[in-house]
Amino acid sequence: MTGVGIDAIEIWTGKLKLDLPGTFAPEKGDDPAKYTKGLGLHASSFPDTYEDIVTMGANAAKRLMERKGLTPEDIGRIDVATESAFDNSKPVSTYIAGCLEQVFEGDFRHANKGERKFACVAGTQSIDDAYNWIRAGRNRGRAALVIATDTALYERGDPGEATQGAGAVAMLIDEDPSLVELSPEQGYGSMDETDFLKPNQQFPSVDGKRSVQVYLARMREALTDYESVAGKTHPEEYVFAPFHTPFPGMVRKAALLGYRHMIRDTEIEEALADEIGMQPREEECETEEEYLDAVREYTDALKGTEQYRAWYARTIDPTLDISREVGNWYTGSVHIARAAALKRALEDDMDIEGAKLLVGSYGSGAQAEIHHETVQEGWQEEIAALNIDEQNERRYDLSFAEYEKVHQVHNHDEDVEVEEFTVPEDEFAFDGWGRMGERKYRYVE
Repeated sequence: MTGVGIDAIEIWTGKLKLDLPGTFAPEKGDDPAKYTKGLGLHASSFPDTYEDIVTMGANAAKRLMERKGLTPEDIGRIDVATESAFDNSKPVSTYIAGCLEQVFEGDFRHANKGERKFACVAGTQSIDDAYNWIRAGRNRGRAALVIATDTALYERGDPGEATQGAGAVAMLIDEDPSLVELSPEQGYGSMDETDFLKPNQQFPSVDGKRSVQVYLARMREALTDYESVAGKTHPEEYVFAPFHTPFPGMVRKAALLGYRHMIRDTEIEEALADEIGMQPREEECETEEEYLDAVREYTDALKGTEQYRAWYARTIDPTLDISREVGNWYTGSVHIARAAALKRALEDDMDIEGAKLLVGSYGSGAQAEIHHETVQEGWQEEIAALNIDEQNERRYDLSFAEYEKVHQVHNHDEDVEVEEFTVPEDEFAFDGWGRMGERKYRYVE
């Protein structure tokens, strides 16, 4: 059976930068370490005044199509995953298709277009939809374009304000992929939750403590469900484990619990027994409270072991390289985690063809999904084509007063005019409003 997976990937970050320890922390009266060490973030990306989810998604897609030599006729479906949409009827994919038709010959008249919503997990769900479409033989030899694009803004003064970000990831899903092949096995953990939501509002309502708990619980359930079809996982089986990354500090929690789960009843648990004992077993404890206390004590001890620290540095830390500099991209977060890991592998000259990634996606509300991906022969060429470092270096560094203005510009309830901070060049840009209140776009040479 021919493999299906991600054939190519491109990333587009917002063109403005907010320095968290240098600019944000002093204004808040906070220790910079609260952001760099606590949250694990150094900077956030923001869209300039002429940027939004359409321009970022279209710019990423354009770069991908040009690099791969694709025309609109090669694309059979365009799926956009976002939780930042501005229209409750017309999908963002139609706007992006309209942008691309300004620069490519032909059109997407016969491509299926849609918009996926399930908070941050929608990007992975869109990939799943494309995978199933190809597997079902309905693609007619064409590929799918999946775009995860978001502007993650919080209300001013909200505890989540430091985790903001904006950017897009465009991915080509096709047979015989060059980057990674997707596993048919998946695991899910899903419950009706109110940890993070936007009931007819732009800025989220967040229960921060509950959100962390739900994230960890659903990830654990998804991993267990994945193992029911794929077999027992082992930490040494995967070269990297990209997780959804609202902020790196959240991933630190998830990685520790995942590692504890995977080493249970393995040689690793036995090797650590002299140092920290065996993992508590529920049947050995008299009460549930005693068991949970024992688990917490074991987990704290596990975190300090050399075995765990080495695994984390090797398998998890590389996935956070991009997120540290751009913040939370909602639907794109797990996909920049994958890209970051493969980018680190390329920089370190690692031979990882045939190696597996364990990918953990999550969306509030809430659902987690676990699957694995196998690195393909052409991964090095694909990752070498990324220019995210150059994009990050070119970002305009905002003062705090400028950040306040930018936040107002992208607040749907505000109507303010702010001069652009950068100059659009060879990219799509917002071009005002149409007669029915629609957003219009132009390509700037």
